[in-house]
Amino acid sequence: MIEKKKNPVIQVILYVVLILITAATLLPLVWMVSASFKLDSEMFSVPIKWIPETFHFENYTQIWEKIPFGLFTFNSAKLTIVITLIQLLTCSFAAYGFTKCNFRFRGTLFLCYVATIAIPWQVYMLPQYIIIQKVGLVDTHLGYILMQAFAAFGVFLLRQFFLGIPNELLEAARIDGLSEYGTYFRIVLPLAKPAMATLTIFTFVTVWNDYMGPMIYFNSEANKTILLGIRMFLGQYSTQYQLIMAASVVSLIPVFIVYIFCQRFFVQGIATSGLKG
Repeated sequence: MIEKKKNPVIQVILYVVLILITAATLLPLVWMVSASFKLDSEMFSVPIKWIPETFHFENYTQIWEKIPFGLFTFNSAKLTIVITLIQLLTCSFAAYGFTKCNFRFRGTLFLCYVATIAIPWQVYMLPQYIIIQKVGLVDTHLGYILMQAFAAFGVFLLRQFFLGIPNELLEAARIDGLSEYGTYFRIVLPLAKPAMATLTIFTFVTVWNDYMGPMIYFNSEANKTILLGIRMFLGQYSTQYQLIMAASVVSLIPVFIVYIFCQRFFVQGIATSGLKG
């Protein structure tokens, strides 16, 4: 079969369009990094000075001095890491049960569970808050962690991947004497690295960037997260925009680090739904 040659003109146009879209997407990020090195009076100058005349590195030291930014960063890291690990465990357990364990009404139960994805958080936000308040977990990290311990999207994502793992492979493991938990830990999880890495990125970014949840449930300064800390630079009569930009740049570093470590599996986890033949 003769392979059809691609038109070089179309290829060039496609690459130009992709470069323009990428540049437009990265433009706000570039402006934020540039603004983090400026004085407040230089922030909204016209025309925009993309490269500051003088780099004010003291902006990055002031964010640690003016507010307990270190504490807020620790709180965000703690909540994000704990919730990500819990969701990886609970979602993979549920996905394994929905794909590799036979029980009555399995399909119906899965459909009901996944259907909760379509319900906006604003709908059950108030009932959820009342429940947490009744058990005395408002303004505690434990209450916030329990609310985020299960994710229907994570179960759906991992289930789609687990469906591609041959049942014969698991049956052979059971014949060799592995228990159901042994099959899960020693067979399924090692094969599910791409999907687990994908879920890690989604969960980490979602929890790290969550603003509404911490704002509603955390009242004391000791429990606040990094996004609530950034909000403290917003004053009633004046706003320190240069410090907001510097703090925002710092808050992006953990997300980039996680993506760098997991991106090797990310595309594979999204594009595939099981083992390749």
